[in-house]
Amino acid sequence: ILDWVANHTAPDNPLVTEHPDWYETDWKGDFHPTPWTDWYDIIDLDYSQTDLREYMAGAMEYWVREAGVDGFRCDVAGYVPVDFWDDVRARLDAIKPVFMLAEWDTRDLHQHAFDATYAWAWKDAARDIAEGKSDAGRMTSLMQRHLGSWPHDAYQMIYTENHDQNAWEGTPREFYGDALDTFMTLQFVMDGIQLIHNGQEAGNEHRLAFFERDPIIWRASPQATLIRTLIHLKKANPALWNGAAGGPYEPVVTDNGKQIVSFARRKDGNTVIALFNLSAEPASFTITDGPVDGTYTDFQTGGEMTLSLSSAKPMTLPAWGFHVLLSGSKND
Repeated sequence: ILDWVANHTAPDNPLVTEHPDWYETDWKGDFHPTPWTDWYDIIDLDYSQTDLREYMAGAMEYWVREAGVDGFRCDVAGYVPVDFWDDVRARLDAIKPVFMLAEWDTRDLHQHAFDATYAWAWKDAARDIAEGKSDAGRMTSLMQRHLGSWPHDAYQMIYTENHDQNAWEGTPREFYGDALDTFMTLQFVMDGIQLIHNGQEAGNEHRLAFFERDPIIWRASPQATLIRTLIHLKKANPALWNGAAGGPYEPVVTDNGKQIVSFARRKDGNTVIALFNLSAEPASFTITDGPVDGTYTDFQTGGEMTLSLSSAKPMTLPAWGFHVLLSGSKND
C-alpha cells in the first residue's frame, strides 16, 4: 500500500501556482499549515473545492488502476472530510477491492471508508501503565470501549513503538523496562493489527531521524525471536485473528482489577485465556467469573493448566508476569 497525504502539500508543489484556489488561506490571505501545529513545511488543502476533490480522487484511482497498488495508508486522515473518503473508497473498490488504513483513531472512519485505524489510545495506556501513572483498569476500559462502541470488523493497529510517538531517546527496553515483553505479548493477544516499527526486530537503540537518512543496524536481537514467536501464536489461534475473523473479547473477572487485565477470546473451537499482571509488583488474584473452565497449554512454558470457576483457587503472577492459555490451537 502507498502512503497518501491528502490533507496538505509542500509549499512548492506545482498546484500552488496552477490552482491556488485549492488551498486554505489565513486572515491575511496567506497559505498556512494545519492550524495549531508546527508543520511549517506544509500548507493545507481546501476540501470545499469540488475540483480539488476530483483531482485527489482521480490520482488515487490512477495508482490502483495503472500500478495495481492494493490500497493506501492515509496520513492525518481525520483532517480530511469523511464524505471525501467515503466517496474515494467506493470509487477504488469499483476498480478492485482495496485495503485502507487511516492514521487516525475514530470509529466514524470505519463506517464506509477505512478498514483500519491507529490505536493511539492503546499506546498511551501502555506507556502510562509502564511508568506507574495508571493501572490495569485502563487497559480493561479500552477493551470495553472497543467491544461496546466499535464495529466488530474494525481493525485497530496496536503498537509499542511508532515513527513519531517514541517518548524516549534510546531503546524501547529503556522506556518500558521489564514491562516491554509483557506489552509486546499483550498487543498480540488483544484484538487488532500488530505494528512492528522498522528496526524494532533488530533491537534498534535510538529513535530514528524523522526527515534524514538514518540506516538501521540489522543484527540478531531477542526482540526478533519474541516477535516471530508471537506472530506464530497469532496465526495458530483463530481466536486471535483480527476483527470479525477472530473472537471478540469476553470478560474474565478477577478480584484484582487494578493489577490484572484478563479476558477470553474464542473462535471455531479455539480458546485463548489472557491473564496479565500490569504492574511492577507481584499480584495475587482469584478468577470469579468468565468462560474459563477447561485444561489449557501455557504459551510460555508449554505446561498444562486447569481452570475451574467452581473450585477457583488464588493465583499469583510476578511483576509484569502473564499467562496466555491455549486450547484448540491450529498449529501447523
